[in-house]
Amino acid sequence: MEAKCGLRSVVRLLSFLALLFLLPCEGEAQQADWREAWHQVMDDGDYDEETLESLFEQLEELAEHPIDLNKVTRDELEELPFLSARQVMDFIEYRDRFYPLRSMNELRVIPSFDYVQSTLLPCFAYVGEVSDSRHFPSLRQIVRGGTHEVMASGRIPFYERKGDEHGYAGYRYRHALRYDYHYGDYFRMGLVGSQDAGEPFFASVNKKGYDAYSYYLQMKHLGPVETAIIGKYKVAAGMGLVLGSSFQLGKLTLLQNMGRAANTLRPHASRSESDYFEGAAATLQLWPKLRLTAFASLRPIDATLRENGSAQTLITSGYHRTQAEIQKKHNTRQSSAGGVLAFRAGGFQANATMVATHLNRRLSPQTTTLYRRYYPQGYDFMNASLGYGYTHYRFAVNGETAIDQEGHLATLHTVSVNTGKDLQLMALHRYYSYRYTTLHGHAFGEGSRVQNEQGVYVCGIWQALRKLRLSFYADYAYFPWARYQVSRPSSAHDYLLEAQLRANRQLTVTARYRFHQKERDDAAKTRLTRIDEHRMRLALNYASGLFSTVVQADAVRSVGSTRDKGFMMSSRVGWKAAQWQLTAMGAWFRTDSYASRLYVYEPQLPHEFGFPSYDGHGYRLSLAAQLRLGNMRVGGKLGHTHYFDRTTIGSGLQLIPSSHQTDLELQIGWKLGGKKG
Repeated sequence: MEAKCGLRSVVRLLSFLALLFLLPCEGEAQQADWREAWHQVMDDGDYDEETLESLFEQLEELAEHPIDLNKVTRDELEELPFLSARQVMDFIEYRDRFYPLRSMNELRVIPSFDYVQSTLLPCFAYVGEVSDSRHFPSLRQIVRGGTHEVMASGRIPFYERKGDEHGYAGYRYRHALRYDYHYGDYFRMGLVGSQDAGEPFFASVNKKGYDAYSYYLQMKHLGPVETAIIGKYKVAAGMGLVLGSSFQLGKLTLLQNMGRAANTLRPHASRSESDYFEGAAATLQLWPKLRLTAFASLRPIDATLRENGSAQTLITSGYHRTQAEIQKKHNTRQSSAGGVLAFRAGGFQANATMVATHLNRRLSPQTTTLYRRYYPQGYDFMNASLGYGYTHYRFAVNGETAIDQEGHLATLHTVSVNTGKDLQLMALHRYYSYRYTTLHGHAFGEGSRVQNEQGVYVCGIWQALRKLRLSFYADYAYFPWARYQVSRPSSAHDYLLEAQLRANRQLTVTARYRFHQKERDDAAKTRLTRIDEHRMRLALNYASGLFSTVVQADAVRSVGSTRDKGFMMSSRVGWKAAQWQLTAMGAWFRTDSYASRLYVYEPQLPHEFGFPSYDGHGYRLSLAAQLRLGNMRVGGKLGHTHYFDRTTIGSGLQLIPSSHQTDLELQIGWKLGGKKG
């Protein structure tokens, strides 16, 4: 009986997918959603969840506050992670020569801009009215001419977890409130309050309401002060060896921007409770070619404490649901100060970065565990680096070399070559000593830390034919010290090949193959065993008028101590007009184990993030809708997951005593005023 029920569910799902793909639609062409455009060339599996949420929050902010291409500076343009150094330079040169821009269509004549940049850039930029004025507005102008944006969101689960009955201090609903006020790009202030499911609200340690708040006030173009922020903010510099809190580049992202370095200072307008500073920061123009970014921060952080009062681990999850998690909330204080001195002249750039951090508790990791032997320890930490680069029409060189307070070294270098419009190549070398430590660095690598890694990465993009684009990368990493689940030196190999065929303006076909080889301890920890992972994807993307659809097949084969395989069929469809948007997604998956799990992109509401993996046997369905009514925007999303091979979902306090789960997300926002500065 259960088998027949499962078969009927699969038939219904396949019928649903077919219906989504075959539904006709008519209408005028609409600008692509940035998330959909991003996922055509990127892969969620290339990032950890925390990094991906940070990256998407940054892109969401850029999409909601797009840059004016007639006013944008080179530094502001470099905040976009999908632009290479050559593309940034080509755009600045084109604008300086043909100023002012009249239309986004002019981007098509810039030789280095390809389909990716032409698709993504309009999601984050616009061509504004020409104005010679760049003076900071008066207080009266800011008060009367700004834009208020308020958004409330919540998630309602139609199930109970084990912790909801006994274990969590709060109720099972997640919600957030966001307020933002801005006048062009001159002035901005905001407040974000957020609550995870299970956390107390106006109770326990959260007497002031939400579990987490983020606040910020930002001013730009204030005389010699290019940017000033009070509140919570993020700083990134160079290649990320010392300061890389904006985002950590994945291998496919790096393939697009060809190893470009960036220096950014941005408000922390996110629900995330990690990887930010709190205090004040400013970027000053000391000379037309010389800029200084200085910052100071004092913020509480979570930590697991030892009996002697020292901190064993610093916690970044931000969860405060159980009494054990609540006891760890803000029990340690972190003070930081530093600066970035950046020089740029023509194609040459250099920057010096320094950051010093003090903890009011000694950081004492469990160093008896071999892979933690050289984790950061002590009260005080310092990192300094020198970054350098040169960009030419045909090539670009970037690098950064950093040291910690003990003199241990980390260095990262890239060389990219443009043989013409049809072929771009890049090589990257990194060396991170297993003794090098940093609390704020996030740089490219196979591992999650800027530590214990040496490697070479080579990538390229070849426009083989007018409609055929080939992309590839090859990455080799060596780890001289022990790692998690690896008790001796080890290595990893990662290769990817992707072909993208634009059959016409509406239809794009993408085929991708990735081979990833890792080493792990065997059960007895006497030797290393190889884990070979093969991932394949075939996707058809069709967009015409109001209607767009993606049909995708994913497969994985993992060979290690066991042989596991998995397969997923998915489809997502979107209908978009000026006042409304509707997206639907359906996926059927069947995998042997967690080792053969699969990822699928699922459309989300603004400022919502979810990047789950799926393993076992089941299906996932979701339907999201957004409607604009004057100054008001209303959105909702219903998601349902059903498993055929289990009677419970999750484990521990997250356990759901059912084979399925359904969630409803609701969102309402208001936008009042509005005037571009």
